[in-house]
Amino acid sequence: SWLPAFSPEALTQAVHDNLSNLGLDVLDVVNLRIMFDTHGPAEGSIEAPLTILAGLQQKGLVRHIGLSNVTPAQIAEGRRIAEIVCVQNQYNLAHRGDDALIDDLARDGIAYVPFFPLGGFNPLQSSTLSDVATRLGATPMQIALAWLLRRAPNILLIPGTSSVGHLRENLAAAELKLSGDVLQELDGMAKAA
Repeated sequence: SWLPAFSPEALTQAVHDNLSNLGLDVLDVVNLRIMFDTHGPAEGSIEAPLTILAGLQQKGLVRHIGLSNVTPAQIAEGRRIAEIVCVQNQYNLAHRGDDALIDDLARDGIAYVPFFPLGGFNPLQSSTLSDVATRLGATPMQIALAWLLRRAPNILLIPGTSSVGHLRENLAAAELKLSGDVLQELDGMAKAA
């Protein structure tokens, strides 16, 4: 569900539901999704819900904790409560608000998992992206994924797919070689957005 579950009962029930539905004894990673604002991260304390999740981790129900839709201040607050292994925020070629955050997390060995890596409900579209794709014999979405993979060593991608063919296309993005000139050209998309 996209509805926030911040109460102790709701968070605990969500973890138990996931364990039951997946047939597991422990969840490898649970991301605490913060929804103070539907338009992106917004400031506010995450101490109460994260403390509940950390307690579930101490009970052995959760192996690792991540944060989703958060600000740098919330990440710092979270790291005082529990070890944070990943951050999941919106990020892609056109939506680059977390550039500095990604670099900070990389220095600390924390994974960054961009959601909507291909634009989400508004798929990435630009003549620059299409031109680069044509020149490299790839699809625009492969170029967008290849750019993300080269953006920082801590970026982990989970692009959605509905078919094996689409999965193969996504995987092929990892083999694309993007020159410095191409990367600079693609970086310009954020300035134009």
